[in-house]
Amino acid sequence: MSIEKQTIFKGVATALITPFYKGEIDYESLQNLIEMQIEAGVGAILLAGTTGESSTLSIDEHAELVAFAARQIGGRLPLLAGCGSNSTAHACELAEAVAESGADALLAVTPYYNRTNDRGIVAHYHAIAEAGKKPLILYNVPARTGFSMTLAHYRELAEHPSIVAVKEASPDLSLLASLCAECGTKLDVYTGNDHHTASAMRLGASGVISVYSNVAPRKMTEICRLCAAGDWKLAHQRQKQVLSKMQALFWETNPIPVKFVAAKMGLCRTEYRLPLTSPAPDTARRLCELFDL
Repeated sequence: MSIEKQTIFKGVATALITPFYKGEIDYESLQNLIEMQIEAGVGAILLAGTTGESSTLSIDEHAELVAFAARQIGGRLPLLAGCGSNSTAHACELAEAVAESGADALLAVTPYYNRTNDRGIVAHYHAIAEAGKKPLILYNVPARTGFSMTLAHYRELAEHPSIVAVKEASPDLSLLASLCAECGTKLDVYTGNDHHTASAMRLGASGVISVYSNVAPRKMTEICRLCAAGDWKLAHQRQKQVLSKMQALFWETNPIPVKFVAAKMGLCRTEYRLPLTSPAPDTARRLCELFDL
């Protein structure tokens, strides 16, 4: 990427689950989750993203979560924080709160439900970038938002000095390839789909913002290291070996499966905030069988 902008991380950033206990954030489990990720060699940690049940967190909880993590990490790797909302004003409030609490960079999903137009999406992200005053990562996940970024949007947003990267989580690898080719000198590109990691990095992506790395961070870091070394054949082999597990984490709405698996591994409790609940009994059984839990 161009030297005028900062590369936040390369390889794996784990989109970390938010552990709860009796309705509150479970900071003891969060501490252990963070240390597990650091020991595995991930490139960054993302808090309060979709996998972290961000839409159920208050602004105060966003800030407290990030402040705790910033103290625990102590600068050992970059800390990313979600600040997405379908209200631009609320997204700006979140951006300010998590930036002040110690986030090194911000990630904001496209507005959902009240889907905007071309001018609106650019204005939305410019407002967040100005409010947060931290490097901003765009997040495109049309399956969840009903809105998809286009290459034209990316070209325009790439000109903003604080917009440094994209988490591209659409199923369209051709869009990711075009994004890398046309905007790669101004934006770092990360896939948001674990099963696209090797293919995306071969097309020019810098890494992945991963769900699977919650429960298998070493496997994800290995895949990314192999890609960085240009060993594409082995990287694809390693990814194929765990592909069924990556896909299983989306048998129900994320993060229902990944939090269930993490709980069975002793990493947290099986506690969610409504409207999310524990997985259906058949899903739970199949997850236990696949992950040998």
